[in-house]
Amino acid sequence: MLRALDISNMLIIDRLELTFQPGLNVLTGETGAGKSILLDSLGFVLGWRGRAELVRQGASQGEVTAVFDLKADHPAQALLEDAGLPCGDELILRRVNTQDGRKTAWVNDRRVSGDVLRALSETLVELHGQHDDRGLLNPRGHRAILDEFAGLAARKAKVRDAWSKKGQAAKALAAAEAAMAAIREEEDFLRHSVAELDLLAPVPGEEAELDQRRRAMQGAEKIREDVVRAHELLGNQGAASALNDALRWLDGAAGPAAGTLDTSITSLTRALHELDEAVDGIAAAIEGLSFDPLALEEAEERLFAIRALARKHDVLPDELAEFAEGLRAKLNALEAGDADLAALQKDMEKAEAAFGTAAATLTAARQKAASQLDRAVSAELAPLKMERAVFKTEITADTPGADGADAVAFTVATNPGAPSGALNKIASGGELSRFLLALKVCLTKGQNGLTMIFDEIDRGVGGATADAVGRRLSALAQDGQVLVVTHSPQVAALGAYHWRVEKQVSRGMTTSTVVALSDPDRVDEIARMLSGDTITDEARGAARALLIG
Repeated sequence: MLRALDISNMLIIDRLELTFQPGLNVLTGETGAGKSILLDSLGFVLGWRGRAELVRQGASQGEVTAVFDLKADHPAQALLEDAGLPCGDELILRRVNTQDGRKTAWVNDRRVSGDVLRALSETLVELHGQHDDRGLLNPRGHRAILDEFAGLAARKAKVRDAWSKKGQAAKALAAAEAAMAAIREEEDFLRHSVAELDLLAPVPGEEAELDQRRRAMQGAEKIREDVVRAHELLGNQGAASALNDALRWLDGAAGPAAGTLDTSITSLTRALHELDEAVDGIAAAIEGLSFDPLALEEAEERLFAIRALARKHDVLPDELAEFAEGLRAKLNALEAGDADLAALQKDMEKAEAAFGTAAATLTAARQKAASQLDRAVSAELAPLKMERAVFKTEITADTPGADGADAVAFTVATNPGAPSGALNKIASGGELSRFLLALKVCLTKGQNGLTMIFDEIDRGVGGATADAVGRRLSALAQDGQVLVVTHSPQVAALGAYHWRVEKQVSRGMTTSTVVALSDPDRVDEIARMLSGDTITDEARGAARALLIG
């Protein structure tokens, strides 16, 4: 319940402190006195999006504080706990708006975002403005009203989940079909390329190895002749033979030489040993430099084939094997594609069936709720002097979507035997207001601790009908708190608490204030609403009669 509202420097309000009570609270005043400013200020502290320029001219900032009484089981308690905010039996909202447009909010002296304020406001206050009936004229909103009345949030969540999964299945199937189509377009190329790559069967590192072998064989062809000539000069027919002969001759002369040849013989022996090793090494080199010209031709052909294939596919030679695997995977996908597509098609059919089942369940629930809503609204129309009106919720098939496959429209017949039709074509302004009130009463039943604000809900009606609207509002307020901004004396007379909004001009400055009315003051205010600026004794008498009821 809204207990207090303090407003400072907002539009034409200098400073205003209001204390509200349970039951029906009415606010009256002349047009332009500032009643809408009160609602703008309350909407501001609740985080609602509204007028951009709210700060009173000449002030640096405007501020609004709202105090609510909360029961232990009030829905706002859970939101406070989730947000890590202090909980208790009192909730204080405060919001400041600076002249440059910056807004700052606090909940129980803890700074919060506008989103937190708006989430809390949905559990605290419901505003039905004087143009709220526009929502009744738009069938797009009728389905949401019916779903709210029936409490179908869980069923709608299942439908949205099924719709999402259906969309995902359709997307997967479409992607697979597109991929298969693309692969089929290049099937001939894939098969030819894979066959070509498989025939060559290149391996990573092979190109470098072939290039090295080719260079080695090409180099060997140039130097082998010189190495062979050197081997001949140093071998048994060359230097080695000469050294052996010289060593044999020296050995024969060593005895008579009396040791003078020993050092030379030793050196020659060592030189002959090393020469033998060199000759063996050269012979091994000659063996290594030997190659088959056909092998060179084959190496070159394979090297050139690998390089040509790499250029053809615009990859590095060492990447050919991996590239071939990629092409082969596409072919495998093509060959397995029909099975995959069949599986995805089956998944799609399952998802469609699941959505169809969920949507059908939601449709059945809506149809049941539609009958209940029709009966509930009819019961509310009787005390609003519309007992002969017929309200009917029509459900027809609609394009399937995340909210199901139903279109919902409210139709009315305001007189017996008259054809039913859309609200905007059948109902007058006053009738629309009463239909709105009946719907709101049905939708708010069972809500815990909600303050309902009706801004000129009684417009377009008068006399006994206005009295009926006022009595329905009064009955609605018995279980909670209702604030009504009204120009109807019949409605104002039924309020448990009455405030008058006044506009004053002092020193060239216009300000708006709110005055709590005593019983005598209420007589004069209701008399003014009945007769205008000049209050007559007859008007006062009529006002007293309204107040007595």
